[in-house]
Amino acid sequence: MLNIRPATKEDVGLILEFIYALAEYEREPHAVKATEMDLLRDGFGPEPRYRCLIAEQDGVPAAFALYFYNYSTWRGRAGIYLEDLFVKPEFRKRGIGKALLLHLAKLAVEQQCARLEWSVLDWNKPAIDFYEKMGAVRMSEWFIMRTQGKALQKMAELAEK
Repeated sequence: MLNIRPATKEDVGLILEFIYALAEYEREPHAVKATEMDLLRDGFGPEPRYRCLIAEQDGVPAAFALYFYNYSTWRGRAGIYLEDLFVKPEFRKRGIGKALLLHLAKLAVEQQCARLEWSVLDWNKPAIDFYEKMGAVRMSEWFIMRTQGKALQKMAELAEK
């Protein structure tokens, strides 16, 4: 039996395990810098910066979905951004990923969110096919822009001048 539940602070070790497994799958096993303390602080403190769902199959953790809220200025509504969705290999092809995505869609509708969105790596054809089958549309006219590390530090320093 599949059970989807909100993560609790007792799940931070499990969440980190899922993050490491996802990083391995995405061919970036050494890129994870997050710690249990980071996850505890940012997900379960006074102002949570993310939320997480845990999917359990017959009581065994099988998958997770980590998300946060963004805001559409044009629509005047919040949205849900799905940061990570990962199903352990031994639990794939059982509808667990689909169940998590549908659960998030239901949350978005219940909370009157304008949209549910996420990113997918261009080489991850199984995920792209899955998302398109679920009704998702690629936003080809938009590019993801990112500043991090030294470039982010440099931008912050420019603000001080």
